[in-house]
Amino acid sequence: MSWESSAAPGTVDAMGAYRTGAAALVALTVATALAAGCGGDALPAARDTAREAAREAAGDPARETVPETTPETVPKTTPESVPETVPPASPTPAQSAAASPLAGKTVVIDPGHNGGNASHPKEINRQVDVITGRKPCNTTGTATDAGYPEHAFAWDVAGRLKQLLEGMGARVVLTRPSDTGVGPCVTERAAIGNEARADAVLSIHGDGAAPSGHGFHVIMPGLLPGHNDGVVKPARRLGHDIRDAFRAGTGLPYATYIARDGLETRTDLGGLNLSKRPAVFVECGNMRNRGDAAKMSAPAFRQRMAAALADGLRRFLG
Repeated sequence: MSWESSAAPGTVDAMGAYRTGAAALVALTVATALAAGCGGDALPAARDTAREAAREAAGDPARETVPETTPETVPKTTPESVPETVPPASPTPAQSAAASPLAGKTVVIDPGHNGGNASHPKEINRQVDVITGRKPCNTTGTATDAGYPEHAFAWDVAGRLKQLLEGMGARVVLTRPSDTGVGPCVTERAAIGNEARADAVLSIHGDGAAPSGHGFHVIMPGLLPGHNDGVVKPARRLGHDIRDAFRAGTGLPYATYIARDGLETRTDLGGLNLSKRPAVFVECGNMRNRGDAAKMSAPAFRQRMAAALADGLRRFLG
């Protein structure tokens, strides 16, 4: 906004004094004449002469009154004026925690199988020790009747989940860098979680059961004394949090053909048996069931699944 000063009509002389009437006229006339005749060097004398002439014209210089105050002047502002900038306040600890609830946490995501497994049968069929027995290094996984493979499903959901978790401040490690490689073996996948000192490990799968069964379930580790004593309890809590969040976020029912209330405990899976960190598997649906397969093949629903899994991990880690 621009402001203009207002004052009563009058004249301000060369000395800054406020004059009115004939005195002002005489003073200005004399000052102008002297200045014009002497040039710039005579300006001080002109001011003195103008002052005397004005007093004589007034008749009584002793009664000359000069206002004690000058009209109030309000500084103008221009559009170019830049208001004072106040630095934003630093976020409080509570605000920082809300923005990054998983800051300082490490999550290992294990996308089941791999795209190159089928072309390397000798390598993936190699037997490895999983404590309770010997099993193949890895497998090819299952697929929908339309040919959408489990390894591609798991890789896609893992990538979506990774992005969500990193947005919450977590450090995320994947057990494989792409969907075109071979393996790694289940023993190596467990080792990756252990070496990363993961706060949680989640292995993502799709089941390949009879077409009549549908729904999802979460697999938790069973107790193996001397091997996983310290992680069974937190892993079971992780399993419950993943189950509850996945059910709420996707609307999918618990599996109708296996497990109980969406939960199962097993001691034959190397990825769980060998883990020194809280770890669970999630079978996100039965890929051989027509209804589950349609959902698992849809990108929008896979995003919904990833968001539900992220919520389950947030519940557990937060």
